[in-house]
Amino acid sequence: MNNTDNENKNEQSDSEMGEKLKEFGTVETKGAKHNIHCLTVIGEIEGHNVLPEQSKTTKYEHIIPQLVAVEESPDIEGLLIILNTVGGDVEAGLAIAELISGMKKPTVSFVLGGGHSIGVPLAVSAKRSFIAPSATLTVHPVRMTGLVIGVPQMMNHFARMQERITDFVVKNSKISKERFTSLLMNSGELVTDVGTVLDGETAVKEGLIDGIGELSQVIETLYGMIENNDGGLK
Repeated sequence: MNNTDNENKNEQSDSEMGEKLKEFGTVETKGAKHNIHCLTVIGEIEGHNVLPEQSKTTKYEHIIPQLVAVEESPDIEGLLIILNTVGGDVEAGLAIAELISGMKKPTVSFVLGGGHSIGVPLAVSAKRSFIAPSATLTVHPVRMTGLVIGVPQMMNHFARMQERITDFVVKNSKISKERFTSLLMNSGELVTDVGTVLDGETAVKEGLIDGIGELSQVIETLYGMIENNDGGLK
C-alpha cells in the first residue's frame, strides 16, 4: 500500500470518527495505550416519546446497539461512560444501566456536572465509578408527568418501579437499601420535592460512587482494569 492509500484510509477513519462524535456523542480511541470506546450520556435520556428539538437528549435506540457492538468487538478493550444528565425516561435509563452492568469488558463511569434521577443507576452500572469534585447526584423517587390517575393500582405501579431502581442501585454500589431509601425520602432539602442532592465527596462517603477523580485518573483506572483482565461481572 502506497502513501496515498494510507492517507486516504486515515482521512476516511477520521471522517467516520467525526461522524460518530457528531451523531452519537461517541468516539473510539486509536493509537493510544489501549483501544477504548467513550460513550457520553448527556441532557435528558429519551425513551419511547420524542422530546422537543431544542432539548439536549441521549436516545436509547442509539445507545443500546452501541453497547452490544462494544461488547462484541474484538478491537475494543474497554468502555468509558461520561455522564452529565438531568435524568429522563425511567424505563430507557434503567435498560441502558442493565446492559452496562452485564458487560464482560472493563467499564468505568465518570460523572461530570450532574448525574440526576435515573442518572444515578447509570453512574453505578459500571464496574468502577468516579465523580468530579464539583459534580452532584440528585436522588429522588420516581416522578410521572402528564395526567396521572390517583388510584391504588397506579400508586402500586410507581412503588414497584422505584423498588426496581433501588434494588439495582444497591446491587451495583456499596450503599445499603435502608440508607438509599432514606436519601430518596428526605423532605428537608429539596423545596418542591423529596430527595437529596449529593456532592462528589458525599456521594463517595455514602457508597454510591467508588471515588472522586479527574479524567486522567479515570482513564488510567480503565487501562489498569484492561491490563489486569478485570472485566468480571459485579
